[in-house]
Amino acid sequence: MKRTVAEINQRIKDGDVVVMTAEEVVSYVQSEGVERAAKEVDVVTTGTFGAMCSSGAFLNFGHSEPPIRMQRVTLNDVPAYAGLAAVDAYIGATELRQDGREEYGGAHVIEELVAGRAVRLRASSSGTDCYPRKEIDTYVSLNTMNQAYLFNPRNSYQNYASGTNSSERTLYTYMGKLLPNYGNITYSSAGQLSPLLNDPTLRTIGVGTRLFLGGGTGYVAWEGTQFKTNVETRFGVPMGGARSLATIGDMRGMSPEFIRAVALTGYGVSLAIGIGVPIPILDEEVMRSCAISDEQLFSPLVDYSVQSRNRRPIKHFSYAELRSGKVELFGREVRTSSLSSYLKARQVAETLAERIEGGEFLLTEPVAPLPADRGVGTLEVRSKEEAV
Repeated sequence: MKRTVAEINQRIKDGDVVVMTAEEVVSYVQSEGVERAAKEVDVVTTGTFGAMCSSGAFLNFGHSEPPIRMQRVTLNDVPAYAGLAAVDAYIGATELRQDGREEYGGAHVIEELVAGRAVRLRASSSGTDCYPRKEIDTYVSLNTMNQAYLFNPRNSYQNYASGTNSSERTLYTYMGKLLPNYGNITYSSAGQLSPLLNDPTLRTIGVGTRLFLGGGTGYVAWEGTQFKTNVETRFGVPMGGARSLATIGDMRGMSPEFIRAVALTGYGVSLAIGIGVPIPILDEEVMRSCAISDEQLFSPLVDYSVQSRNRRPIKHFSYAELRSGKVELFGREVRTSSLSSYLKARQVAETLAERIEGGEFLLTEPVAPLPADRGVGTLEVRSKEEAV
């Protein structure tokens, strides 16, 4: 059984498309088998909703009268990078307010803009003959900007380590609050709903793939940063951090329901984003990948009290075990909790399915594949000669 993206799109236009979420298809394949499921289902929708620190937004404010070449920019007192053209800026999700307070940052500015609110723009410049203005203090919103789009260098990590803490003190990390003496375990993945776990070798996902991004429509722009393929697998799926996506999308179509700022005590801020990728069922092998369940997907548990980039996994737990709320570690019961929302991930997958069934969302074929063989380098203290 084989079908093409063009054939699936025609079925979408005709109103005949059959769509299931990645959660629904697990039980369907278990009861009906891969062969029948592949014949009957055209698209499987995926979803995830969690903190994605490597995110941000490009903004164009338009020219003032007289014009200014912005060299220093803040939005609600959060610095934005202005080393671009005169009135372009990039605000990173994890950038903090100038006063350094951890509870407000770039992610909050992005959420406020998506929610339709105005934010305070302050910019300064040394002034030039063609851009004589030296300061401006005003308010901007999505309604006043020319362009405002998310460009996220690393989203939808294929898998992620869960965290614990063997030390005697509480740790505050991007994995949340980790209690002493292995007091808890936190994880961050939608498991069987997660986009890249349903297409582990990225057969159907590449540059140009259309996706659900923050409530609107986005695209895969490139491989995500720290993209790697040389990782251990089980059931054909990576057992740790592997592939990721760089994504892009117009903020004007997004919703604060799927774009939320996150403040992590003792760490800083991040941006929780809802992302859903439609998987076209081209053949039985694609369906087999989509039918993988939480019982077959594993996260490596690492000790965050080990202050090294080379933390070795203590153990691997399935997402079914982690989602149960407790696991056994070193002979005792340890509580587990998720930093990502499975409920919202399900909502992303269901909303995307509804848009496809309603003819509002067509699939795209990648214009270029993502790397099939990629490792990740490290940052070392090197001499100039050693770096080349």
